[in-house]
Amino acid sequence: METIPPGAIAALIGLATGCVLGLAARLGDFCTLGALETAIWGADQRRIRMWGVSLGVAIAATALLTAVGQIDTGATIYHQIRWNPAASVLGGLAFGYGMALAGNCGFGALARFGGGDLRSLVIVVVISIFGFVTLSGPLAPLRDLAFPQQPSDGPQSLALSGAALTGLPPLALALGLAALAAGWGLWHRPLRAEPHRIGWAVAAGLAVSAALWGTSALHEATLGAVDVEGHTFTAPLGRTLMWMMTSSAGGLSFSVGSVLGVLAGAWLGSWRRRSFRWEACEDPRELGRQVAGAALMGIGGVVALGCTIGQGLTAFATLAWSAPVTLAAIAAGAVFGLRRLIAGFQPD
Repeated sequence: METIPPGAIAALIGLATGCVLGLAARLGDFCTLGALETAIWGADQRRIRMWGVSLGVAIAATALLTAVGQIDTGATIYHQIRWNPAASVLGGLAFGYGMALAGNCGFGALARFGGGDLRSLVIVVVISIFGFVTLSGPLAPLRDLAFPQQPSDGPQSLALSGAALTGLPPLALALGLAALAAGWGLWHRPLRAEPHRIGWAVAAGLAVSAALWGTSALHEATLGAVDVEGHTFTAPLGRTLMWMMTSSAGGLSFSVGSVLGVLAGAWLGSWRRRSFRWEACEDPRELGRQVAGAALMGIGGVVALGCTIGQGLTAFATLAWSAPVTLAAIAAGAVFGLRRLIAGFQPD
């Protein structure tokens, strides 16, 4: 830290762990919307069961590192801001519906852009703009009025809450939840027949925990100057865009490294699979739908304090109260949106 600024170190942590997530997306087909689509309409649960494995690994690794003082989950935004259930539900529904319209979440759009899909670049830019419009732009006063963000009274942890109710150690409860999630994922025989998918699901979970571990170490070393952060892809997309244009928006940080890492990992994965190819949108109606969906994701992700990765993996790894509610709302919004789209393509 005497030669490299703390922000640059945080960016390197984001870059390395983000690269793993990008590789998981391209080589392991790790995708939230794709998992929902194939599970509900394709009768193929392999991708959604991968989420169970990733969640189990992320929860277990984070809980163990927290227990030995290596991760400060209480310093994350998911525990520092008082949970607002309405924000989780409404923001999650908006994000999920927007994800269905756009055909990708922010993380998925980055991964596809890394494979040459220029349509996904539009999604990334629109999420960035509307995320900042909601975070600190014209919609910020309305967001503050409808969903005020107030400091919490303490960690909002499912494990700590469960420990208070049952008397069991928080670590035991966390590991139990992790075992349930991973067990649900691995119970599916078709997934067990594909070890490479399991491997990338494990890698994604470890990448999430490693990001929290690395930024926790920096947080302690810098006496709080660097925040404890994990991967999320709504506001960080805007911060990265601003940094690339002006070197502002907080300067070089974990968020910037995270976004660039996913892009790099996705490019490496598409190169490894020989699947990189340039694609563009040929249907103006499709592009309009994707722009509308990206705008909803930018707004919903900021309101809900996270996206499919931010709440669905990072916040869940810390066992924040908001995580299961927000993830369920995102899934419900996405399924509703997909049903509307499918119905619209049916012949009269």
